[in-house]
Amino acid sequence: MKCPFCENQDTKVIDSRPTDEGQAIRRRRECENCNKRFTTYEKVEEIVLIVIKKDGSREAFDRNKIINGVIRACEKRPVPIAEIERIVNDIERGLNNMMEKEVETKFIGELIMDQLKNLDEVAYVRFASVYRQFTDANTFIAEIEKFLKHEKGEI
Repeated sequence: MKCPFCENQDTKVIDSRPTDEGQAIRRRRECENCNKRFTTYEKVEEIVLIVIKKDGSREAFDRNKIINGVIRACEKRPVPIAEIERIVNDIERGLNNMMEKEVETKFIGELIMDQLKNLDEVAYVRFASVYRQFTDANTFIAEIEKFLKHEKGEI
């Protein structure tokens, strides 16, 4: 690491400790030329995930949108916030592990519905109704029938 004072390339680490809840490492360094000390931070480089919306526009991934959607679907249901956070963490981790730079909202929506299907049936149907833009009662009935067939192992 180059010294910010004299630009010497030879520096040594005198102390390291985790910061930001283990998301980064703070290092105290000392220049072997001028003996001045400085601090550096090391953290994992995050890939910015771009979401392709239904209309073709693109925006940066925002986990808060997923949290808000799942919370709305789970409103007045016996679903602890810890479970909602677990779902969102699982989805975000899965998206990051894909190592893709762009992902469609359709794919994210399907991931959310898969998680809700196993968590709470009502929350699943609520989310599906908004996500799939149900327009009438028949669409609701068809989705519920599909869900019940899946539960029975027919699909």
